[in-house]
Formats: sequence, C-alpha cells, structure tokens
Amino acid sequence: MHSRPVVVAFVFAIVLALGRPFAVGPTPHAVAQDATPAVASPAAASGDFAGLVDIGGGRHLYLECHGTGSPTVILEAGYRASARYWSDDLLHPEAPRTMVLPSVAAFTHVCAYDRPGTYAAIGEDVMSSRSDPIAQPRTAPDAVADLHALLQAAEIPGPYVLAAHSLGGLFARLYASTYPDEVVGLVLVDAYSERLETLMPPEQWAALVRLNQANGTDKVIPIPGYGDVETLKWGADNAVVREAVAASPLRPMPLAVLAHGRPFPQAADAPGFSTGELEAILLKANEDLATLVPDARFSVASESGHDIHQDQPELVIEAIRQVVAGVRDPDTWDDLSSCCAAAVASPAP
Repeated sequence: MHSRPVVVAFVFAIVLALGRPFAVGPTPHAVAQDATPAVASPAAASGDFAGLVDIGGGRHLYLECHGTGSPTVILEAGYRASARYWSDDLLHPEAPRTMVLPSVAAFTHVCAYDRPGTYAAIGEDVMSSRSDPIAQPRTAPDAVADLHALLQAAEIPGPYVLAAHSLGGLFARLYASTYPDEVVGLVLVDAYSERLETLMPPEQWAALVRLNQANGTDKVIPIPGYGDVETLKWGADNAVVREAVAASPLRPMPLAVLAHGRPFPQAADAPGFSTGELEAILLKANEDLATLVPDARFSVASESGHDIHQDQPELVIEAIRQVVAGVRDPDTWDDLSSCCAAAVASPAP
C-alpha cells in the first residue's frame, strides 16, 4: 500500500481546507525534468497539446489539452498541486489507473495547467511546476487573472465547465463570478469555500486560521531548483470572493459537489473544536456549496480522503460526464437526482 504523495507529511490543517504543504523538515529531492517546449501560438483549441503558453509580461504557463467537443472542461488543481494530480496516478505509479484528464478527453475537450509554484510528489521525489516561477505570496484574483490570460492566449474555445479541487474551487467560483458568460457548469471536488468561515463562531474560525498558519500555509518556501512554492495567506481572500459573488452570483447551471468520506484522523483533537465537530463542519461546508444553484447534485465519496480525484477518480470522471451532458442537453440533468450514480458514492440524503 502506498503512502499519500506528499513531500514530508500530509499536514492535516492545510489539506483539510486548501491542499498540501511543501517541506517542513528534510529537504525533498527535486526530480530533473525535460525542458517543456515553448509555444508562441499554441494549437490547443482542439485535440492534443502540451507546452508553454506566453500569457504576456514575459511569463509562460504550462497547458495540456486533449480530446474534442464542447463544452471545454478546465481542470483546476488544489493548493500547491500541479496538473499532474489530474493526469497522473500518484498513488499507484507502478500500475497506473486511467485518471481524470485522459478519461474526460474521451467525451469532450479538456485542459489542465500548472499554476506557478505548484508540484506533485511521490515519496521524496518532487516534480515541480512546469510553468514559470513567480514571486510569492499571491491572491485568488491573481490566480483567476492568470487562468483567463492563459485561456485567451491559447485560444481555448468556450464555454467552460470548471472542475476544481480544494482551493481550486474558490478560484473556479471567483472565475465564474468574474467572467459569468464563459462558465456553464461546475464540478467542485472537496472544495474550499469562503462560506466555511460563516459556519462556525468567530473564535473557532480564528483557531482554524492559527492552526493552518502554524503548519506553514502562509510561509513562502523555495522549491529546490525552481523558485517559490505557491503561497496564499490562509483565508485572506474570503472577503474578496464574498464581494464578487454578491455582485455576480453563480448563474443557474449544472453543479456537482463531491465531499470526502474518510474523516481526517486529526480532526478529533483539533484545537478549539470538540470531538467530531470540525469534521461535521467540513461536511456542512460541502453541503452548503450544493445550495448555490437549484438542482445541484451532492455526493459523499465514501472511500476517499481529501484527494478524491486520486482516491476515486471514477467518481470525479462521472460527475464531470454528467455535468457536460447536462450542459449539452438540460433534460439529462433534470432526469437524475444524484451525482455519480454510475460509480460508488453516497448521494446526499
């Protein structure tokens, strides 16, 4: 059985709401990678493409696209996680399963990209972002601006279904409020939400912020041989996102929400929370996301921790498939009451 692919430890507080830490302790081994091809005018509008895209200002972002059809699915990874979490089997590299990116390419056009400072890791091997590094920390609006610049520069055709994990869910929802005409569907995979703050008393929120900060979420750490690891101040973008979604609420659209089913072991003794209380709040936060639009689908991935797209990729693939089908033919969305009925999940009660 393989341990979860992290550099040192799967730090509970960071993963629980955002993604993964980089290194606290021994320096990980940075794996040498082939140079990513630079492409000035990418042919990423359809079919297969992998390379660097010039987004202006002397910066390049790595983009990978496969498949044909509309809508285009854009895969948004979690905090400090690269696109490899969508494309590569990081849990079973010796006998890899078919993961989300190649599976979605079988039924529509799909793209994933590396945000600056992200990475993927197996044991002590770190595969750093294939995009140009940039000084950290950054903000959620910065991430949204980068994604929009990338999609425009690469001429990726809309409309888009955004499938997003963890902190990527916050970015996806901010993107949908900032560019509402571009987004026609959402899949939120154990996503972080600014609304989490409102589901607990202020003193508990302050305790959760302190816990995350103590575990390094706000600390800018260098990736050996690359540059700064992705860093956003924990919870600092909540007010910005609240303002954006108040001004431009999510339009009615197919929305599927997946929540982790395996509790975080450390949740039982999180400072400021009684036994089981924090895990219940996290479930409530995911259920809350399914109230953003009418007829959203909510399911619990019963055999998954936070990285559902790695633990049970078939659930995420099926959720995306159903949202894409719902965009193409709204009647198919109305006909089904729960997400992922064809896979192994527990639908909302």
